[in-house]
Amino acid sequence: MIDRKALAAAFPATIPVLMGYLAIGVAFGLMLQEIGYNFIWAFFMSLTIYAGSGQYLGVTLLSTCAGLGTVALMTLLINFRHLVYGLSMLEKFRGMGWRKLYMMFSLTDETYALLASAQAPVGVNPKNFYFAIALLDHSYWILGSVIGAVAGALIPIDTTGIDFAMTALFIVIAVEQWQTYRQHLPALLGAGATLLFLVGLGQFFGQQQMLLVSLGVIVLALLLLRERLENAGEPEEKEESPSC
Repeated sequence: MIDRKALAAAFPATIPVLMGYLAIGVAFGLMLQEIGYNFIWAFFMSLTIYAGSGQYLGVTLLSTCAGLGTVALMTLLINFRHLVYGLSMLEKFRGMGWRKLYMMFSLTDETYALLASAQAPVGVNPKNFYFAIALLDHSYWILGSVIGAVAGALIPIDTTGIDFAMTALFIVIAVEQWQTYRQHLPALLGAGATLLFLVGLGQFFGQQQMLLVSLGVIVLALLLLRERLENAGEPEEKEESPSC
């Protein structure tokens, strides 16, 4: 049973996620509807997959009838960071019982950021508070997806360029990370490896194969450089503006 007190405390903290998930969720629903999958598919994909970039990729893979092996490998590489999220939260989720599995499943970028920084108000059970945050964020994504699919079925909408919504979100996240952390090696490594393989392999292989190779190299390089990145990856302390 959901703790209503924890739910009420968690809602204000999740409002920024609500705004973002409705927007990119609607875009996903519109794209899915355009390739012939109605709101029921949008609902169950968002319920069971719950990965923004993975679901956007899923639209492309469905439309091109990609093989199951390609789908599995692409999804794993693109959402590999979620495995790290779950491992880093094991201690925080200790004692949550059956909810621990759902908590690890629901760790999107935005939910992870909230759980890493949000503090339960006085008088609210922290475990129930964390669960409420995860549940609310998940419901926002499902709601946005269904709204988009229904709107796409009822209203003729030109979806050209709408898939850029997820790209725009990642650009905003990347800029924020660049400004927050002193260590820029992961960003430079990702951009450099992708550009290298795009130029070097793009003319010989398809886009999916090139992306698989570049993502694999990036993940391997980050694993090898993990210790160095952890030691130098503390966020910068922003100077407070002097009060007038």
